[in-house]
Amino acid sequence: MNLKDCNNVEDFKKLAKKKLPSPIFHYIDGGSDDEVTLKRNTEAFNSCDLIPNVLADVSKVDLSTTVFGKKIDFPLFLAPTAMHRLYHHTGEAAAAKAAEKMGTMFSMSTMSTTSIEEIGNLTSCPKLFQLYIHKDKGLTDNLIERCKRSGFDGLCLTVDTVVAGNRERDHRTGFSTPPRLTLGSLLSFASHPQWSLNYLLREKFKLANIIHMTDKGSSIDKSVMDYINEQFDPSMNWNDAEYCIKKWGGPFALKGVMSVEDAKRSIDIGASAIMISNHGGRQLDGSRSPFDQLAEIADAVGDKIEIILDGGIRRGTHVLKALALGAKACSFGKAYLYALSAGGQKGIEMILENMKSEIRRDMILMGCKSVKELNKSKIRFR
Repeated sequence: MNLKDCNNVEDFKKLAKKKLPSPIFHYIDGGSDDEVTLKRNTEAFNSCDLIPNVLADVSKVDLSTTVFGKKIDFPLFLAPTAMHRLYHHTGEAAAAKAAEKMGTMFSMSTMSTTSIEEIGNLTSCPKLFQLYIHKDKGLTDNLIERCKRSGFDGLCLTVDTVVAGNRERDHRTGFSTPPRLTLGSLLSFASHPQWSLNYLLREKFKLANIIHMTDKGSSIDKSVMDYINEQFDPSMNWNDAEYCIKKWGGPFALKGVMSVEDAKRSIDIGASAIMISNHGGRQLDGSRSPFDQLAEIADAVGDKIEIILDGGIRRGTHVLKALALGAKACSFGKAYLYALSAGGQKGIEMILENMKSEIRRDMILMGCKSVKELNKSKIRFR
């Protein structure tokens, strides 16, 4: 199987599994506990159906939308995901350049392996930075100031990771950052020599945005879960979120909002957007899927705050269903990490092109000239 054989997310996933050592692949692919929520994130889209209209003259279709004050060419962008150099040696630079080429937004994680400054200088596409609040408050302030200097367009604060989810796949595979050889993982690394050589011979792994402030950024001889539990601040509260919003002073989302109550409070503290998300099913297993919660939240606050649906997106029809229920746009993470692993920048360009083509074709089949025409009249739950 080669990159040219990849026609959908599942194909990119299969190729990623072929190219990555087992601990690295399963870190992307896995969820928490029994992975019930992980599966539900995508399955939830099957609980409803689209209703097309015909004879609508769809010779010209406008897929564009605006998020965080920036226009993007189609309503799907790259969600913030950590440590891209684990999946491909070109790292976050590949994802940012692919987003720019495809006319969409790139989101960068605090736990990225490329620095804020590098990405700021690399592309002119819309850029979103995803913030975690560490116990060291000076680190939070530093990240916000650096994003301002580097021309980022928006910030989002992840609010569902005050403690790490129980990611049992990582326990079984022995995943750690940086990856280390164990009896269990040795065979998998040895059987993927191209990945192993790239990892060993190219730039040293580091968490580029925090390495200058904590030695944990370069010498994490433990699991990601341990890092989260040691470094992230479990006392984070609404006052901390409001502080970050005010310090940033621009478009700002809370990522991980799953209830109407929290959506309303996000408005109260000055957030301009919310990302309905359960961290890709990697935190609280047994929780609702983002799509399950979308209609209720959109009905309550959709006219007051920008809503982004994050989680489970695998098809263009998923995006259309989310927009019909009130989302302004969608973001996805796992899907483009499969593509990054499968083929670097080219892989991400391909998966974005595939998704854009699906959205456009599905819009035509729906009889919609613009994403603004997608509303509840276009969808029915069984």
